[in-house]
Amino acid sequence: MSPPLLKLGAVLSTMAMISNWMSQTLPSLVGLNTTRITTSDTLTQISPKEGWQVYSSAQDPDGRCICTVVAPEQNLCSRDAKSRQLRQLLEKVQNMSQSIEVLNLRTQRDFQYVLKMETQMKGLKAKFRQIEDDRKTLMTKHFQELKEKMDELLPLIPVLEQYKTDAKLITQFKEEIRNLSTVLTGIQEEIGAYDYEELHQRVVNLETRLRDCMKKLTCGKLMKITGPITVKTSGTRFGAWMTDPLASEKNNRVWYMDSYTNNKIVREYKSIADFVSGAESRTYNLPFKWAGTNHVVYNGSLYFNKYQSNIIIKYSFDTGRVLAQRSLEYAGFHNVYPYTWGGFSDIDLMADEIGLWAVYATNQNAGNIVISQLNQDTLEVLKSWSTGYPKRSAGESFMICGTLYVTNSHLTGAKVYYSYSTKTSTYEYTDIPFHNQYFHISMLDYNARDRALYAWNNGHQVLFNVTLFHIIKTEDDT
Repeated sequence: MSPPLLKLGAVLSTMAMISNWMSQTLPSLVGLNTTRITTSDTLTQISPKEGWQVYSSAQDPDGRCICTVVAPEQNLCSRDAKSRQLRQLLEKVQNMSQSIEVLNLRTQRDFQYVLKMETQMKGLKAKFRQIEDDRKTLMTKHFQELKEKMDELLPLIPVLEQYKTDAKLITQFKEEIRNLSTVLTGIQEEIGAYDYEELHQRVVNLETRLRDCMKKLTCGKLMKITGPITVKTSGTRFGAWMTDPLASEKNNRVWYMDSYTNNKIVREYKSIADFVSGAESRTYNLPFKWAGTNHVVYNGSLYFNKYQSNIIIKYSFDTGRVLAQRSLEYAGFHNVYPYTWGGFSDIDLMADEIGLWAVYATNQNAGNIVISQLNQDTLEVLKSWSTGYPKRSAGESFMICGTLYVTNSHLTGAKVYYSYSTKTSTYEYTDIPFHNQYFHISMLDYNARDRALYAWNNGHQVLFNVTLFHIIKTEDDT
């Protein structure tokens, strides 16, 4: 093959390879072979982060505002994420458009060259036919040379046809890029119409107002229990785990006490994440063994029932010393008045929004539950309430806002069956179910900071969410 034909073959072969790559790869880069962006709705479905919400509101007969508030943790507002994504996408599209334009200029130049070759080929073909009609007028040698040239040019015809097709595809790509750029530009202009600084300030102001509203919330009444959320599976069938409801927001230490007796080891973890991974930060060896699983950490100290006694111990994690101990007068102990599952759960220590409490039973109250509010420093009983609910018939119990809630079982089908208000010294029977996923609960305590129930469920450490009914205090309330 002569040099001009070699050059033409190389050019056409290269153009075919480029065209084939563009037809296969470029659509996936631009997004033409998957989902096309036709409207701004596809790009603007970026949901805002969940914020504070007021689910319902009403007024009582005295004109006071009553509402139910759900207040998740504060999240930072990513106010410019959508604009930045669109800006980046538009820049990529513009870069591709420029690259295609350069490729198109080169293609058009080579295309003109090939068109000239096509004209020459057609002319040769016409001459060849003329020669064949009058082959006797030419020498056999000249005829054979022309025949060979024609044979060399014939394979280029399919390449030329493919090149025409690829050139049309490039034109189509250019049109698609132009349309996409127009759509993205329109969306960017639409987003730019919003004043994000103003929107951000409005969100901050709303959050401040809702936080002020939360400060006016009185203690709520338990309405619903949802979950559980399984945090970890560890330990024996019985045990306790907890956090400090009075700790700061940055202090998320977890304490873990396996078994209900014959143990003095308390394990500490710096966070829930460390607790899940098993990364202990510290271990405490208590001076006494504990009884039951109804311990509580409150304001940096551990409160627990000393084994085989009705003595309550206050132990400081900071100093590693016993700060106070006191006998709980007349309280039954060592499986005299336990919960239904046993396990020396006679004395249940707990905390809520009001303070520190002890729940137990006495002979003087015929084995029924007694509620005592304790001084957190001296463990002195500040006041007691005698209920009519048998301690041995209770599965577990917990305090929320000065009201004791009692479950009717520790097994499957358990529900909150009874409540007693220390504010009004009255009781009522309730019917609040919750899911006992692992069939045996040996610890159930409320944490006022998290507004959640911590539970030990047959060797699983789980959390339940609680829904409380709140009444917002007005300025006229005393």
